[in-house]
Amino acid sequence: MVNNAPEEETTAAASEAVLLDPSAFKQTIDGKETDLYWIENQDIKVAFTNYGGRIVGLWVPNKNGEMTDVVVGMAGVQEFADASEPYFGATIGRVGNRIANGKFTLDGKEYQVPTNNGDNALHGGDQGFQYKVWDARQPDAHTLMLTYRSPDMEMGFPGNVDVKVTYSVTADRELKMDYEATTDQTTLINLTNHAFFNLNGEGSGSILNHSLVINADQYTPVDSGLIPTGTLDSVAGTPFDFTQEHSIGERIETANEQLTFGKGYDHNYVLNTTGETLKPAAKISGDQSGIVMEVFTEEPGLQFYSGNFMESKNTFKTGAKDDFRTAFALETQHFPDAPNQPEFPSIVLKPGETFTSTSVYKFSVTKT
Repeated sequence: MVNNAPEEETTAAASEAVLLDPSAFKQTIDGKETDLYWIENQDIKVAFTNYGGRIVGLWVPNKNGEMTDVVVGMAGVQEFADASEPYFGATIGRVGNRIANGKFTLDGKEYQVPTNNGDNALHGGDQGFQYKVWDARQPDAHTLMLTYRSPDMEMGFPGNVDVKVTYSVTADRELKMDYEATTDQTTLINLTNHAFFNLNGEGSGSILNHSLVINADQYTPVDSGLIPTGTLDSVAGTPFDFTQEHSIGERIETANEQLTFGKGYDHNYVLNTTGETLKPAAKISGDQSGIVMEVFTEEPGLQFYSGNFMESKNTFKTGAKDDFRTAFALETQHFPDAPNQPEFPSIVLKPGETFTSTSVYKFSVTKT
């Protein structure tokens, strides 16, 4: 079932949604059909394509009640396929973030993932889940279920792995993401979504004046290849301290080796334990729109990326370019290079086990 925006809708969300031409999302890739899908309720509307399991756009009310698209995306499947940035809105796997030299060892056997980020493997290798056509099912107007079978040794990972991601919207203006995975051989799993946000709206300019809080007293410092050194360092007294509210741009140009390595923020935060399964991870506010996004997750980490490699090479669905630092990502995750860092939380999945994880993006507006 394809739940395209009904013609009779007259809400601001629907008028924004008509920027998307459903025919631009219909292709056949590797023998599978791609399409455009919608989930929605009164206060939140999300567009997806099953090509890469991608969020194409996400509309919520701003402080004036105007529906605002806070996730940047492309106007069709071909634009996503041709983009120089392959991760816009994508469901990421088998292993999100970096693996040093693309190498890891399981049960005494070494495996090699294709390197696609300098000497390292990033987001599952050069043909990760962002390029796969997922099977889609919509049990209702609020829910989209995406499934994909990753075959044994795809991108060098052992085991046939069955992945299911259920995206749903709630009455509390939440986008909820429920991840599941099973395997028939010992393997690695670290799933996330790589939505790029601008809470002032796609094409509205820099995100440096967004105000951010991250619920983390520590982060994982990296080397020049953005591989964690293995230590957990305190954020106190550094530009990485977002335990109190700061704008993204306030300290981003500070002379700091870690910021130099990342060309800005591109680092994993060690989330504080709260005693709750679904813990608060971050809160960020758009300076123009008044839109507030809170992130909750069962994951131990959060990658904060400040759009440092955006180079105006791609055109979004509004016609805006992906200019430098005009979108950010907050990716819930296990830590980077986890299979090579024995002190980090494990991402090993064994036969008979089921990997499950839930993350939530919740939207509201600032009180004025």
